[in-house]
Amino acid sequence: MSRIEHNIPKLYLMVILRWMLLIMPIVVLFFYDNGLTQTEVMILQSIFSIGIIVFEIPSGYFSDVLGRRRTLIIGSFISSVGLLVYALSYGFWGFLVAELTLGLGSSFISGTDSAMLYDSLIQIGHAGDYAKIEGRRTSAANFSETAAAILGGLLATVSLRFPFYIETAIMFLTIPLAISLVEPERQALDNSSGSFRGILRIVRFALHEHAEVKWLILYSGLVGASTLTMVWFIQPYLQFVGLPIAWFGVVWAALNFSVGVFSMVAYKIEKRLGQSLTLSLLIPLSALAYLLSALTPTLWVIAVFFIFYFVRGLHGPMLKEYVNRLITSDKRATVLSVKNMIGRLIFTLVGPVVGWAGDAWSFKTAFLLAGGIFLLGGGLALAFLRKHRVV
Repeated sequence: MSRIEHNIPKLYLMVILRWMLLIMPIVVLFFYDNGLTQTEVMILQSIFSIGIIVFEIPSGYFSDVLGRRRTLIIGSFISSVGLLVYALSYGFWGFLVAELTLGLGSSFISGTDSAMLYDSLIQIGHAGDYAKIEGRRTSAANFSETAAAILGGLLATVSLRFPFYIETAIMFLTIPLAISLVEPERQALDNSSGSFRGILRIVRFALHEHAEVKWLILYSGLVGASTLTMVWFIQPYLQFVGLPIAWFGVVWAALNFSVGVFSMVAYKIEKRLGQSLTLSLLIPLSALAYLLSALTPTLWVIAVFFIFYFVRGLHGPMLKEYVNRLITSDKRATVLSVKNMIGRLIFTLVGPVVGWAGDAWSFKTAFLLAGGIFLLGGGLALAFLRKHRVV
């Protein structure tokens, strides 16, 4: 195995460590324990998204100009510091600092790891395997989160804060792993016009000049935001319908395990159904799941949640593959960062509104509102994708 081929298993291991999210099965309960409301929970997640929005594209451009490896090292270090701040904080403002730090760290990693994987595969002559490997990498991340859900639930019996300490230690392990990566060969990005103009040029390309890329990015952002919004309602809704706390880790583990399975077979589903039908199903399925969640205020809602996680499993590998096919390596990380930024921007706008609706009225109202917003926006994006013969 050549040195560049070693990047593949290292990128697998890095995503496994990054998604060893011991805090996730209890994080909303942790927020409540520290005096936060659901609206404040959604505001915190929006702040995290704002951090990504502000830094996502500059960090992607940094990756295209100065290299994937350096960018991943920086992102791993900042993410570790962000978790440390979380572990030592006790209120909204401390959590806010932690979310902004984590948003910065995630922005350096988001898009760059996928770009390094694709460029490494090109160098060893296996670019055609990207969708399969990215799907498996997504599966590895979700299998890691599955195991972490069970372990995190057990660690939370010590205290709701204890999982934060352990996850911080795990995140610091990604730093030496990032240092060991090998920079792949790729087309150099022309930065002669300066970084700011260079960034604007690529953003213009992604969101204006290339119609197929633009509408794929917008549709991907709507699909991603539709599932991410629901993620932050699952724990309080399970508490509302009467699930015992002891079962939270098990349910969270099962949901994330399902994403791993769906991501692993995403390319097979897409091959059987075709690109057009598979893309067209994502938003309607998400909207349907919101409707069913609103109408199922019982423990049976757990079955409905698997629809969201099916959409999550298909969405990641497929949309990255479609966008990667349309762009060159000199701007790959920046365009993927634009894609991630748009998803976070949509969540930042919609999430707090839906959270407020849940606090002011009911879960049912919040879910119906979210389903309507995403169905309307996704339907519009699909119409333009059909116009440009993407679906």
